Amino acid sequence: MSEFREDEKHPGVWAVRTPSKPAFIHQITGEAITYAEVESLSNQVAHLARSFGLKRGDHAAVFLENRLDYAPIFWGFMRAGLKVIPIPTHLTPEEVDYLLNDSGAKILVTSQAKRAVAEKLTGPGLLPGARFMLDDAGGGFASLEAALARLPTHPIADPSEGSEMLYSSGTTGKPKGVLRPMSEAPFGTPTKGMVLTIERWGIDQDTVWFHPAPLYHAAPIGYALRIMRWGGTMIVAGKFDPEAALATIEKHRVTHSQWVPTHFVRMLRLPDEVKAKYDLSSLRCAIHAAAPCPPQDKKAMIDWWGPVIEEYYAGSEANGVVTISSEEWLKKPGSVGTNILGKTRICDDEGNEVPVGVEGTIYFSDGPSFEYHNDPQKTADSRNAQGWTTLGDVGYLDADGYLFLTDRKTFMIVSGGVNIYPAEIENLLATHPKVGDVAVIGVPDEEFGESVKAVIELPEGMAPSEELAREIIEFCRANLSHVKCPRTVDFVDRLPRADNGKLYKRQLRDQYWQGRDRRIA
Repeated sequence: MSEFREDEKHPGVWAVRTPSKPAFIHQITGEAITYAEVESLSNQVAHLARSFGLKRGDHAAVFLENRLDYAPIFWGFMRAGLKVIPIPTHLTPEEVDYLLNDSGAKILVTSQAKRAVAEKLTGPGLLPGARFMLDDAGGGFASLEAALARLPTHPIADPSEGSEMLYSSGTTGKPKGVLRPMSEAPFGTPTKGMVLTIERWGIDQDTVWFHPAPLYHAAPIGYALRIMRWGGTMIVAGKFDPEAALATIEKHRVTHSQWVPTHFVRMLRLPDEVKAKYDLSSLRCAIHAAAPCPPQDKKAMIDWWGPVIEEYYAGSEANGVVTISSEEWLKKPGSVGTNILGKTRICDDEGNEVPVGVEGTIYFSDGPSFEYHNDPQKTADSRNAQGWTTLGDVGYLDADGYLFLTDRKTFMIVSGGVNIYPAEIENLLATHPKVGDVAVIGVPDEEFGESVKAVIELPEGMAPSEELAREIIEFCRANLSHVKCPRTVDFVDRLPRADNGKLYKRQLRDQYWQGRDRRIA
């Protein structure tokens, strides 16, 4: 239609072309929000941002459970040119406050479902009156619905492209915000990375996307925003249930889906008669990422679903993207593929490229840039002399240019697709009076890929026991979100440390990974 540029991609396009089409459908309730409703709601949110004087480049935060209006609210801030922080719903008040304060968020949207945490937030950087709650008000929060009802539903006068601001880990264990360059292109212009992934997966207005994960994760919110730009429909997940996931694919004729290996494991464990019960023929593309998939599980999924299984390797930093199809993977089992964004480089500790087949640190050249918010040292450490960027992962390239991962960045633990950083847990456990020294590592887990284990050296004169292990785990649970806490505790006489105090964590970790063909699940 003439009122839009040919390359213009945003919900307003589809609010004109397909106003009554569902943009999002809730998996559990079956309720939907249309493109006309998405456009109106997101415009009101953009006006709300402007009413507080927020300008391009300012920061907003969204602390919500999976719900139909999550992505439209997120998009509303983005169309006002803001950097938007999706806050994980499992965090403690202290952890949420850290993200609010570190990011410099000036406005916060939460919900009644998160009220118990939200009411304990200090958020000193938030603007006066810029705390909003859906479904209710009180506790220092204004009703978002009431605030939006007074605002126009037409676009703001100065829309521009905002961006997600996702949080990764810093070397101290504190998360660090990933800042990507903001687009200077006209509003509604997708980035090169968006276009490449859209073309790779074949996403268009006929796409029905199912991602059974919380929207605060990088991939779910990233693809929710893409779906809104390209006019498809996304199924907003409830709590993951393997059979319910199959039923959702059948019911909604899902064309595209995204998973983590834990989802595959749980679905594969279903009885054969349950797996055969559902029609999955609508699936054109089933993507997995976030954590490496055990080869036997991936092969089983290809055998079951056919050659629709796709995989990609990338980080929140989006400095490069590597992908592999089912057909390619069957020829190169264990590989994560070849580049569609950036160019993979394997380098030694001095930053020099190494020969084919030699393991080294994975760098990307010719890809998008990024920096870590409030951490120039971490930003500098992610570059080499050539300006190539790394996430710290380790791997090698074969003669055909296929990338194989062998280890991951600074011992980050990926459990069920969730990134867990040991330093934060170690720092807490070191304060326990019955802990002399501690190392937190990821160990093999058949369901989650990895699980968190604390390896503890006790103070002199103290004996290990199951009771003490439980006490230590409960101490952790009282101070951190449960997803970060050790599932198991092992006691050792002495942790492997050098004379200078450096912990040989790889030596410790390798004891638990013996017999594996690679050091990551």
